[in-house]
Amino acid sequence: MDSRLAAIKVWVASILGSDNFTLAPASSDASFRRYFRVSTGQASWIVMDAPPEKEDTGPFIKIGQFLDLQQIHVPEIIAQEQQAGFLLLSDLGKQPYLDVLNSDTADALYGDAFISLIKLQSCDTDTIVLPNYNRTLLQQELDLFPQWFLSKHFDITVPDHLQTTFDLLIDNALSQPQVIVHRDYHSRNLMVVADKNPGVIDFQDAVIGPISYDLVSLLRDCYIAWPQTKIDAWVQDYFKLAQQHGLLADCDLATFIRWFDLMGLQRHLKVLGIFCRLNYRDQKPNYMNDLPQTLAYVMQVCDRYDNLRDLGQFLSSSDKIVALLK
Repeated sequence: MDSRLAAIKVWVASILGSDNFTLAPASSDASFRRYFRVSTGQASWIVMDAPPEKEDTGPFIKIGQFLDLQQIHVPEIIAQEQQAGFLLLSDLGKQPYLDVLNSDTADALYGDAFISLIKLQSCDTDTIVLPNYNRTLLQQELDLFPQWFLSKHFDITVPDHLQTTFDLLIDNALSQPQVIVHRDYHSRNLMVVADKNPGVIDFQDAVIGPISYDLVSLLRDCYIAWPQTKIDAWVQDYFKLAQQHGLLADCDLATFIRWFDLMGLQRHLKVLGIFCRLNYRDQKPNYMNDLPQTLAYVMQVCDRYDNLRDLGQFLSSSDKIVALLK
């Protein structure tokens, strides 16, 4: 047993007043955090293990408390030991959206997710201090694509025109209404719950940023794919709901779709780099299985816009990259 796991057992026993419980892995994510499910047989909780030299629990606590006040269903913090990097949380169950999404359930599940997203985006951005998704951060994210996907994974020379495309994507992001952005609002971070569905997790990296960001994370999810006709219909459903809540009053649907498409391209270029970094730097190879779907989203958007033709042609000219799509 590793030392942190032993310390978690002692800590949980001190809170419950008993050592009559089981501790089992619940999930892990792309960070250094780990999650364990504590069960007594009658009740269960989740322990977040966030090594303080690698992860700060402060943002999770602050943002979680804020979201709870906005009636967004997030885990309740039962106990905390910030110096050690331990949090004891309410258990939102074992059923992420990814496990139950299909053609029969998707409309209802995404409908709930839209309502929760509108609540998040309707929050006054002056009521919580969050980082801004500014030009510097957007550029840093995009740089992961040439560094880890092109250079490290494929040993491909980075083309000169790539920064022109990056500037286009950054300008697109900054031109949109700026709202609270979860930043990973997708099927692995939304839990199916009986009350106030969905349960929302993994929100500690929230920022103030583009209104289309979380929607494209949800509908062009790296872990599940839908026909474009379905995505188009859901985008329109969200757009109508957002307009009803005054979020897109001065925006037409065509403009929003362009925001959505280009925002998705920024995210997916970043994610291609992140998945490769997780593999080569962090020894987490499973994310490499999701490269083909993520790349497919990139190619689809490049095909839709003339000013993205250079990027599309560059990617299509590489046999190694094209082979990912087969």
